[in-house]
Amino acid sequence: MFQPDLFVADAKPHPVRAQLACPLDLPGILDRLSLVCKRPRYSYMVLNLIAQAGARTGEAGPYVRVGEALVPIRDWLCDALVPLARRDPRRHGIADRVRQDLTIRGIMPAEPEAAEKLVEEEIAKRIRHSGRTNVSRAVSELVRAGLIRRHYQGYRVDHQNRGAQRQAVYTMTEEARLALG
Repeated sequence: MFQPDLFVADAKPHPVRAQLACPLDLPGILDRLSLVCKRPRYSYMVLNLIAQAGARTGEAGPYVRVGEALVPIRDWLCDALVPLARRDPRRHGIADRVRQDLTIRGIMPAEPEAAEKLVEEEIAKRIRHSGRTNVSRAVSELVRAGLIRRHYQGYRVDHQNRGAQRQAVYTMTEEARLALG
C-alpha cells in the first residue's frame, strides 16, 4: 500500500533542526538544551564542567588531573556532581538498602563508627555507578544537541567504539566554546 503523505516535505521546519542552524550564544545553548534534553539543567552543568576540564583546547579526557592522580573524565564529572545528591531524599533510601544488604551478607561491623564508614563507602560507590550512567546520558544529549563530539581513546587504537580499556574523550564544538566564552 502506498502512503502519499510519507513523501511530502514538511511545510514547517523541525524546531531542533531550525535551532541548530541559528548562531549560538548562551541563551541559545539553553534554548537548544531545553528542546533536546530531558534534564536540560543537568546537561548544562555537565557541559559547563566539560568546558572547564578542556579549557585550553576544548577537549576533555580521557583523564583529568586531580592533584597528583589522573581520574577518568566520567568519574571526574560524576564526582563533581555528587554534591547534588546530598540533599536528595532517595539517598536515605539508598542508605537503608545498603545497611540491609551489608547485614544480610554478614559483613556489617559491630562498631557503630566502622559500620557507618562502611555504609558511606558503599553509598559513594553506588552513587558513582548511577552518576556515571547519568553523565553518559547527559553527554549523549549534548552530542544530539550538537554541542559535544565524543570518541574513545585507549589501549589499542583511537576510534568511535568503546570497550577494551578505552576511556571517553569529549570535545566541545567550536560554536559551543565560543558561546560559553
